[in-house]
Amino acid sequence: MLLIDDEKLVRVTLTRILVRAGYTIVEAANGEEGIAEVARSHPDLVICDILMPTKEGIETIRDLRRSHPDLPIVAISGGGRLGSCDFLRHAEQFGARATLRKPFSPEEVLGAVGRLLDEPAPAFSEEAFAEKVSAG
Repeated sequence: MLLIDDEKLVRVTLTRILVRAGYTIVEAANGEEGIAEVARSHPDLVICDILMPTKEGIETIRDLRRSHPDLPIVAISGGGRLGSCDFLRHAEQFGARATLRKPFSPEEVLGAVGRLLDEPAPAFSEEAFAEKVSAG
């Protein structure tokens, strides 16, 4: 699984959640790195932030959809300063198969991943990990 997000704290938090649930994670800090990593590691799913420098998420999702039409993509966003603009709706129009608005819980991300990979979402213990993913 590939996680593309420019916020290190988001990558660390999501990686911890997903690794504890049994997934193998590769990280990228922007869309350009993410597209290169998809070509290198052939992930079974991509989680992509929308608001990023260098190559933003909508463009990254569009490019991934063109080159890998069957690759499941989860778009994530906190909305940034333009909270009224619905970036996640646009992400779906460009090919994201699921969206999560930050902050989201570990159960929400695991549920989305499980649905897209067509497998049951792993159980998640709040005692083991009690933080939400919330950065921009």
